[in-house]
Amino acid sequence: MSRPIAATSRRPDIARAAVPELPLDQRSVTTLKGVGEALAEKLRKLGIESVQDLLFLLPTRYENRTEIISIGALRPGDRAVVEGEIQLAEVVFRRRRQLLVRIADGSGFLTLRFFYFTAAQQAQLTKGTRLRLYGEAKRGTLGLEIAHPEYRRADSFDAQGTEDSLTPVYPTTEGVQQGRLRILTAQALEQLNQGRLLDWLPPPILQELALPGLIDALHYVHRPPPGADVDELSAGVHPAQRRLAFEELLAHQLSLRILRRQVQSDPCWPVRPAGVLLSQLRQALPFAFTSAQERVLSEISVDLESSSPMLRLVQGDVGSGKTIVAAAAAVNAIEAGFQVALMAPTELLAEQHGQNFERWLRPLQLPVALLTARLTGKARQSALNAIASGEVPMTIGTHALFQAGVKFDRLALVIVDEQHRFGVDQRMALRNKGIFSGRFPHQLVMTATPIPRTLAMTAYADLDVSVIDELPPGRTPVKTVALPESRRHEIVFRIETAIAEGRQAYWVCPLIEESEELDYQAAEATFGTLVSALPSVRIGLLHGRLKSAEKERVMAAFKRHELDLLVATTVIEVGVDVPNATLMVIENSERMGLAQLHQLRGRVGRGAAESMCLLLYKSNMSAIARERLQVMRETNDGFKVARRDLELRGPGEVLGTRQTGLMTMKVAELSRDADLLPRVQSTAEVMLNQHPDNIAPLLRRWIGSKEIYGKV
Repeated sequence: MSRPIAATSRRPDIARAAVPELPLDQRSVTTLKGVGEALAEKLRKLGIESVQDLLFLLPTRYENRTEIISIGALRPGDRAVVEGEIQLAEVVFRRRRQLLVRIADGSGFLTLRFFYFTAAQQAQLTKGTRLRLYGEAKRGTLGLEIAHPEYRRADSFDAQGTEDSLTPVYPTTEGVQQGRLRILTAQALEQLNQGRLLDWLPPPILQELALPGLIDALHYVHRPPPGADVDELSAGVHPAQRRLAFEELLAHQLSLRILRRQVQSDPCWPVRPAGVLLSQLRQALPFAFTSAQERVLSEISVDLESSSPMLRLVQGDVGSGKTIVAAAAAVNAIEAGFQVALMAPTELLAEQHGQNFERWLRPLQLPVALLTARLTGKARQSALNAIASGEVPMTIGTHALFQAGVKFDRLALVIVDEQHRFGVDQRMALRNKGIFSGRFPHQLVMTATPIPRTLAMTAYADLDVSVIDELPPGRTPVKTVALPESRRHEIVFRIETAIAEGRQAYWVCPLIEESEELDYQAAEATFGTLVSALPSVRIGLLHGRLKSAEKERVMAAFKRHELDLLVATTVIEVGVDVPNATLMVIENSERMGLAQLHQLRGRVGRGAAESMCLLLYKSNMSAIARERLQVMRETNDGFKVARRDLELRGPGEVLGTRQTGLMTMKVAELSRDADLLPRVQSTAEVMLNQHPDNIAPLLRRWIGSKEIYGKV
């Protein structure tokens, strides 16, 4: 419901006097006028508990309400401030009860329409009252009208400050309207002048960076002057915004640096194998390691021999051979007398790793345990006992690995696959499982989602980064073609031809069933259509709603070539390795991100035969969707794909931060603010060495409860 802006004719009592000495990060938002427990609870949903929190809830955009436009100059679609006198106010019943208010200013008249209103509002909106209001003009049955405008009496005090500055538009939650947030931030800005909000960046650093001070920056972003460059503010590149973005990036960098220092200060078990088992593994493999694999394995081996815990991220494109490098590291740890645990994000991927490690390690007489939610009863207890006694040196599983009932005997190496799907806290929980005799395990994390170097140095500042930037010989680049869905019949014929040549194919759909809201091709509907169109082809269906045993049965049948065509949802994005599959069809490719498309494409081209990825799209796709498909056609290089993905979607999606929660930024955007990162990294070093006392309050300001990541 639209509510009137303050109708008092005097300046409100902005700050309560009882708390002048408290710093703003300790001053509860309830000290602000008009904030009771009910509103405070709603503000908590926006992450606001203190006055400082309110100051760091920054506007998402701005509106210019500093100029009054005559009603006669208004045009449909204009968002503007107008002022006029009420000529008529009446409640009408036209399909629903409405309050109509007509105002005029001599140049024309305008109708205000309220579908939701209170008796108090109706009493205020009487003939002869002069209003100042803001809203979007639209053509209506009575001429120009504005539905539910923001308004106040023209002679009342502007508690929001919209007349003296650009008007901020804030992120909101249910029950907290823009007008209320503007009034509260006006109070908070007043307290900013009176109270204590320390700038934790020392003056020499600010001078060197040529950035404004914290108080000036906050005043500017909350209340930009009328002449401010709205385009610059909208782009987030004003010096005031850059000042805050720099501080936020610095806080995240420091948090991860502290985590790294703390983890590496813990004792660990140096892993110094004789190398016999690794030699046997190499001899048993039907291929030799690439030079990139050898380089990364050497970096891992040096880390494992250290008395400080390894913290290493291995990046590698789809099919670059990360898993066998991890297996080689595991073999070294096992030969040195220790246990190894590998954690995967899904049961399907855990099962794939289980099969691979079983194939590689069984010839070396090394048993492997697979621990997922599907393992229950006596089988689960037997596996837990074998792990706890040290009888099983290699354990593979999902997040079930760090549940309370899982105990290890001598865990010295933790491997985490698809790092971006786990939070830092989950990785640390598994690490803590490995504490024995007061020592901690080494950590090796892997990702098949290549991340640009600058972003990796920021997002994974707690990790050393190794890159497998070479594909094994014999891998043929996948040819990628984008086709409109109107050519579906050609694709069906192409599948039939490939299968006749003894090959296999995937057909990927975003949804399991038809949706009324999303015009996607559903896997079950596509499965039925293809069964009818290709009666001689053996077709399977795989999606997330199948039970684990059924998923495993379908996937195993596809691997054994008992199925020719697999219709699946994006559940196959990771973990499926079928070298005989040479054709990938992706429905609604225009709706998917680059990283996901690249991962799906990586399911084919895993053998020597030429492979193809066909991207089906609908004709009405956006410009960004067209650009994504163009990138897919132009390159198979995952690092090039990742760079474009970062530019198109931003770092949140690239890093999977909805899962990790770590890199969620209030102000900064890594793609936009990438040029700040080298200075952020050097400043972090200065802060750690010269200003350590400033770090904790800086982390509390920007990261809050997530600071726990630096204390695990």
